[in-house]
Amino acid sequence: MRIVFVHPNYHSGGAEIAGSWPPAWVAYLCGALKKAGYTDYHFIDAMTDYVSHEQLAEKFKQLQPDVVATTAITPSIYEAEETLKIAMEVVPNALRVLGGIHATFMFRQVIEEAPQVDVIVRGEGEEVLVNLLRAYEAGNFAETRHQVKGLAFQEGDEIIATPAAPTIKDVDSIEPDWGILNWKNYIYTPLGVRVAIPNMARGCPFTCSFCSQWKFWRDYRVRDPKKVVDEIEKLVNEHQVGFFILADEEPTINRKKFIEFCEEMIARGLPDKVKWGINTRVTDIKRDKELLKFYRKAGLVHISLGTEAAAQLKLDVFNKETTVAENKEAIRLLREADIFTEAQFIVGLENETKETLEETFKMVWDWQPDLANWAMYTPWPFTPLFQEMRDQVEVFDYSKYNFVTPIMKPKALTRGELLDGVMNNYRRFYMRKALFHYPWRGTGFRRRYLLGCLKAFLKAGVGRTFYDLGKAGYWGPQSKDKVDFHFDETRKIGNAQMADWEASADRAAKAAERREALREQGKARAAERTAAKADAAPIFAAAAAGGCGGHADGSDCGCGGNKQQQVDEFLVPMACGGGKEQMDEFAMPMACGGGKQQMEEDQLVRPAE
Repeated sequence: MRIVFVHPNYHSGGAEIAGSWPPAWVAYLCGALKKAGYTDYHFIDAMTDYVSHEQLAEKFKQLQPDVVATTAITPSIYEAEETLKIAMEVVPNALRVLGGIHATFMFRQVIEEAPQVDVIVRGEGEEVLVNLLRAYEAGNFAETRHQVKGLAFQEGDEIIATPAAPTIKDVDSIEPDWGILNWKNYIYTPLGVRVAIPNMARGCPFTCSFCSQWKFWRDYRVRDPKKVVDEIEKLVNEHQVGFFILADEEPTINRKKFIEFCEEMIARGLPDKVKWGINTRVTDIKRDKELLKFYRKAGLVHISLGTEAAAQLKLDVFNKETTVAENKEAIRLLREADIFTEAQFIVGLENETKETLEETFKMVWDWQPDLANWAMYTPWPFTPLFQEMRDQVEVFDYSKYNFVTPIMKPKALTRGELLDGVMNNYRRFYMRKALFHYPWRGTGFRRRYLLGCLKAFLKAGVGRTFYDLGKAGYWGPQSKDKVDFHFDETRKIGNAQMADWEASADRAAKAAERREALREQGKARAAERTAAKADAAPIFAAAAAGGCGGHADGSDCGCGGNKQQQVDEFLVPMACGGGKEQMDEFAMPMACGGGKQQMEEDQLVRPAE
């Protein structure tokens, strides 16, 4: 069976300014296929190679695949759908498969608008894809597909979603096939070296309202640090990788394993061959302040901090457990450890004004990170924050959901004014850095790295790919009232997706009612038990003083327990109006309106909840 993977040809002028990034997803999927015995697989990186639709059709004709598979984040969904449309026309007998985060949560809309999609892989793809291929290979796929967990497809007039597949528990069994990539194409511009994006952990224990990674991966799982370093060593020795970024949402969450990872990097002498970067939280930097120089010794040179917003009010909106003061302190600590810092800001919410944009600039200049990015708030349609703000969203052209296009329109600004304000911040920050900081701060690697970052920004600016400025027609403040973001206003939320959201919202409302009823019931029982405690006070006091063989100082008594144990046993039932075992049973339903299994499935099928 021949499988052809395609990375969609989508560009937005965001992260691309730092270089060409290798699509790690295909390496992980191909590794799973190889282990399962499927070795006839091919990869077309239409994005990096700028493969046109006509060229893609020719490649399909040449390869004659049995299966065509592609993936999509939200902004690349239309290009992914077009990829499968071309496959339908050129190799009509091939099974057409779509995966990725957007299709996982928006499968109803995707299936409704793109009949060329035969089947969607929902969630973590390695095991689901292998099971899908086995079912397809067995024949009678119309029947066997129902037995594969983690799929979505159309059957007649009905959209079917099979039960969510379990997550991969043994993450150490994951072995990517990095050889599928043409490594000479993936260069990190600041250093001019090959770049990789390996994975140490999957998932995230935090639930930031604007993010969806925690919903996609569900469980937080960490690989054996030695196995991760094995993988990095192969990337260095076999593919000449000189820089990597850990793909984890926050690699420092598991402090013990992150330290083990750094120790292993040092023990193998890898910091002399490869440098690396991570994304992490401000709180982890403060926690590990005594270890930062050790991290730098392990080759960690670049940390991107999710400071998110300068105004504390915005931090609260995003459910970030940080403060403005902590952001500044974290950047100072990293600077002292000689680790490059990149501060990330989210702008463009409804309360954004010229004053708040100016506030972010003043604050970032006060903090003095090495790099700063202002990302437009992008309301991923499957996140909690989107559900709360849905009535304010006017643009449903997902190709513009790319962090550089102002999807949301602030009340006090036009979209053009918002873009101009952000560009004004960029101009001032990097002009000052270029003139007074980068050429004169430090020597050797530090100076080379900073000038390389400046080169990346200048290259994207001159080519007008930065922030999609060329496409929008932005040439400076004089053009802010004339910019055109070319929104496709015909794009709307699909009927099936809207119906699903409304049903989910209704279930969520009923779950909230159940939780409120349980709370009221708990209060009533607590009141009853408080009254019972008051009635029993004389007896309780006597027992505590030794009435059952115990002692007034709390030492062991004749009944096998001490004073503290007696108090604990008396008070635990008061927490929810029932015994401890009953409380444990209620804990999960009260959190999401259903049991643990229901929660896991709903995270993939019912994002609105």
